[in-house]
Amino acid sequence: MLRDFKGPAGCRSELVIGREEPSAAAREQLGRGGSVLLHGPAGIGKSTVLRALAAEYAPAARTVLRCSATESESHLPFLALADLFGLVLAEVAGELPAAQRTALESALTGRGESTLQRDGLALRLAVLSTLRALAARGPVLIVADDLQWLDPASAELLGFAARRLGGTPVRMLCAVRTEDEDYGRHLRSPALGVARAGGPPCPPDTLSVRLGPLSRAQVSALLDHRGHTGLPRSTVREIHRTSGGNPLFALELGRALAESPARPRPGEPLPVPTSLRALVLSRLEMLSEEARRTLLVASAGARPTPALLHAAGRENAEAECAQAARLGLLATEPEGPAVRFAHPLISAALYAEAPVGERRAAHAALSTAASDPIERARHLALSTTGTDPGVAARLAGAAALARDRGAPSVAASLGLLAARHTPADGEPGPDERRLLAAEDAITAGEVDLARDIARDVLTRATVPAQRVRAWMVVIEAAGQALGEVDAVFPQALADAGDDPGLLALVHYQLAWRGLVVEGDFGVAREEAAHAAELAARGGDRRTELMALAFRASTETLMGHPDAPSTIRRATKEPQDPYVACHHNGVGAARYRWLLMSDRLTEARATITALLREVRRRGMVESEVHFLRLLAETELRAGHCGRALDLARESLRLARDTGIGEGASAMLACFAEASGGDTGRALALAGEAVRLAEEDGDQMYLSRALAALGYAQFVSGDAQAAVATLRRVRELETGLGITDPARGRWHGDLAEALVLVGEPGEAQQVVDTARAHALRLGRESVLAVLDRAEALVVAARGDTEAAVGRLTSAQDRLAGLGNGLEEARAAFALARLRAPRPGPTSYDEAARLFRRCRALPWLRRVDAAALARPAQPEPEAVPAVLDGLAAMERQVAALVMEGATNREIAARLFISVKTVEATLTRVYRKLGIRSRVDIVRLAAGRRAK
Repeated sequence: MLRDFKGPAGCRSELVIGREEPSAAAREQLGRGGSVLLHGPAGIGKSTVLRALAAEYAPAARTVLRCSATESESHLPFLALADLFGLVLAEVAGELPAAQRTALESALTGRGESTLQRDGLALRLAVLSTLRALAARGPVLIVADDLQWLDPASAELLGFAARRLGGTPVRMLCAVRTEDEDYGRHLRSPALGVARAGGPPCPPDTLSVRLGPLSRAQVSALLDHRGHTGLPRSTVREIHRTSGGNPLFALELGRALAESPARPRPGEPLPVPTSLRALVLSRLEMLSEEARRTLLVASAGARPTPALLHAAGRENAEAECAQAARLGLLATEPEGPAVRFAHPLISAALYAEAPVGERRAAHAALSTAASDPIERARHLALSTTGTDPGVAARLAGAAALARDRGAPSVAASLGLLAARHTPADGEPGPDERRLLAAEDAITAGEVDLARDIARDVLTRATVPAQRVRAWMVVIEAAGQALGEVDAVFPQALADAGDDPGLLALVHYQLAWRGLVVEGDFGVAREEAAHAAELAARGGDRRTELMALAFRASTETLMGHPDAPSTIRRATKEPQDPYVACHHNGVGAARYRWLLMSDRLTEARATITALLREVRRRGMVESEVHFLRLLAETELRAGHCGRALDLARESLRLARDTGIGEGASAMLACFAEASGGDTGRALALAGEAVRLAEEDGDQMYLSRALAALGYAQFVSGDAQAAVATLRRVRELETGLGITDPARGRWHGDLAEALVLVGEPGEAQQVVDTARAHALRLGRESVLAVLDRAEALVVAARGDTEAAVGRLTSAQDRLAGLGNGLEEARAAFALARLRAPRPGPTSYDEAARLFRRCRALPWLRRVDAAALARPAQPEPEAVPAVLDGLAAMERQVAALVMEGATNREIAARLFISVKTVEATLTRVYRKLGIRSRVDIVRLAAGRRAK
């Protein structure tokens, strides 16, 4: 009988976000019969994880005992024990000694006068005996939440029993509120289980699992899951900062924001709900008035120090900060002079609670006290009301300085403040400053903010240049989902009129539309050429260079012969520093050409320099893309571990900002399939395909499918890989992509076709790709195609010729620095040689894959080496088979041994279809009809 004494109805299993690692550790401990203690600060999600784990492991237990303590009831003795044992005691009471039963029943029911002082030993033994009796009937799981409120008597009794339950099937799953990050060390102390100083009543081998703050991406996912969707990423970032990654605090802030009639403007704090203010206001009320004013100035500052507070007129800052630290409002900083709040929420609640006049006074004091000009300008704006040309000019200057420092997000915020303080008839006007702020927001990756600004400007603007700039921001904010803004292009063209400079901007975006939405490289190339011509006529060198870079990249991907000359045009002086390092600029175009031309060393140097520059400038979107491209370069070089680290970093940043998620998932799939985990690779490929299909992005859809096909191939599903990669071939034919170095999927398709018994189609794939690779001089692609063709030759029975081609391909790939492809050639050689007597080259393949840190491939090598069968000696092969090709002889010899077609396919690492086709040729050459006749030939030879 399963006994599960459930908690309140609200205690149900729910989605757990951002707790994969701690949950995995807890599952591992529970799975081997151990106990787990979850700990962390209030609101961090302990109860959520506890409920999820309890729901997962309760079915495996015969008896589940639950309790959840509360602060208001912590003074009631034996209450937790009553929750745990109240409904189950009758089942085992008859097995307890009379003294123990009486003491325990008295404690649980409240009848009698049982106390720890009077019946201590009897009660301790009674709890232990009860748990042992339940465990004798089957596994027991104790689920206890909020141990910090456990009444002392229950804690003492459970601790006594926990230390003595070794060897019994009793597991404890508990949660306790802690603020100390070193609590796990305390848990491992010898005093574990003693109900003193917060010691938890858990077994000595309990695993301590601390729950830390969520990342920004996890907070975003949590808000979406709870219905707070559509929040700008800048707002999510502020929620994450203010909440400190605490899920409860983040949800409360999201709820307050949803209930607020207006979103906070740049520089304004988030609304802090009463539920969260109450957590800190009681401590704030204990401060003196002067100390509270000092902390208000500190909360308004970006990086407050005692020196800054002194300069802002707070003469007793040190003493007042010390008072706040004693109350737990400020954290001590032993390594620096900074004034740091114990939690960002304290600062936010203090600022939100202060009257508007006091806030402005704090900002006014900081506008002269701060040493940084950007900070001075920000505080000046927040202390000033109404329009003021002088304030607006200072803010615009600070925005330009922030832009130069590589802080476009700060520049956008300052630009919006400048627009707010700019008079309607100012020069430049408020909308001009808003558009500049929107462009800064695009650079910073805050596309939601940029789109909102641009849409707002379009409701008022009548000047064509401003309208076209606003439309460009709307299009840029759409990212790869250009199909969603199709209606914008006619309006932008109409606003541009016959101005060549404005038309150039629109046609540059139309080039992207041709590529992403229509999937037509030819149309994209023509639009880019037209945009470059218009920009040259209009004197817009930046747009001209961007259009030339786009054309060069398109021609490179198409395998167009004009690509080198277009790159030379795009690199002529004068250059624009922004375009030079932009992910769609000249430097990126040259990198792609270098990579596809097998110049890996130059490609790595180029992309590394570009990544360094965009990080300096704060160009987040470019950083996402360049991290991905550097990962791709390392993967080509066979540095799979490094590539995996870079790909994961790119994916984290992409998910954090919402930029380039599909492209980053695609490359992360390649990296995982090569150096990580094929299961994760398949999941990432599915994500990349879904995102590309949702965006209507034909260009990245083909890349995502190529990644999926590769992951399927590496995981051993050749049939699925063939189906996926055939779709890639169809897509790229429609797109007009002819350069096989773009996706590099042709060799994988050919090898998979051989495995499913389609060598004829595999040869067609090789021949078609080779013609283009020869025309373009793609040496590494040619070597990979030779490797694939060698397997076609081997499948047709000419093993000697196949070995020769593979040896040549491996040597050429090694010379080109393509480490992973070199190792794959060595692996193919080992598989061909495996059926032969004598040593094989599996050791060489393993060594090369190990050097690359290509773990999935290394696992395939290990599996192949273990599966290698003992082969017949050469003299065991009948002379009647001498007229057959090598592969045919091997297949016929194995049939003579009695092997089935499936067993032969496994031994020779070919498909069952290939075995069947080979046998058909054997029958024809030997003049027989079936495998039975081959067995008869073997029997006749043995009879002689």
